[in-house]
Amino acid sequence: MPKSKLRKKVQESHAHDEQLHMDEPHAPLESPVWLAPVMIANFLIGLLWIVIFYVTETRYPIPGIAAWNMVVGFTFIGIGFSLATKWR
Repeated sequence: MPKSKLRKKVQESHAHDEQLHMDEPHAPLESPVWLAPVMIANFLIGLLWIVIFYVTETRYPIPGIAAWNMVVGFTFIGIGFSLATKWR
């Protein structure tokens, strides 16, 4: 049984669409230049924040917020991990 002309046109248009998608540029394969230094900085700031908190017996880096200093330190570390997921 012969195929309909409509079906043939649809298949040709799909083939043409696939060729157009092949020509489109892809997302860049490299990370932005700023990503790695900012990621490492967040890891180090968070680590130093927590170390200072323990070494000074919970008096510093910010004296008035007591144990919330741990939350601040882990927030910096969490930001570092979220940036690490974008690193290529």
